[in-house]
Amino acid sequence: MLERTLVILKPDAVQRKLCGKIISIFEEAGFNIVDAKFTHASKELVERHYPNNNKWYTSVGNKSITNYQEQGLDIKNTMGTDDPLEIGKVVKKWLVEYMTSGPVLAMVLEGNNAIKNVRKMCGNTIPSSAEPSTIRGRFSIDSSDMANSEHRPVKNLIHASGEPDEAKYEIALWFGSESV
Repeated sequence: MLERTLVILKPDAVQRKLCGKIISIFEEAGFNIVDAKFTHASKELVERHYPNNNKWYTSVGNKSITNYQEQGLDIKNTMGTDDPLEIGKVVKKWLVEYMTSGPVLAMVLEGNNAIKNVRKMCGNTIPSSAEPSTIRGRFSIDSSDMANSEHRPVKNLIHASGEPDEAKYEIALWFGSESV
């Protein structure tokens, strides 16, 4: 099934000059870039990009908690709380600050089952847990505990839409409805 998905190469990917390598990985897999732009995203855009609801906050918080538990660490010592909702809210604040700290490369990729396949190619959102053959596994080793202790989001290089409704929303947000 031919689909479109949004991919954003985050400030860490741009700063580390990994855009060309990452684009090549997607092109070699058969994906087409149907729209792209370098931009310095506004705070308002990034705040609208990341959901503002308890389900999303709790999901993000639970990922951090799980990452800590896998490493035998207590998140309450670093974050001051073990409430997933509160942790998620803090992480979103850090994400907005980080995503607006430098240029990003936003792209609309098109291809067979693009949403699922691009996400698979990106790897686990926690790079230290990503398979070595994925983009995050190959180019980053960051983790929740390191990021939280430095009061910043996990530097995981790339964002990719997770489901069809999310992809449509994000593409329209970043590029307008004509690119959906």
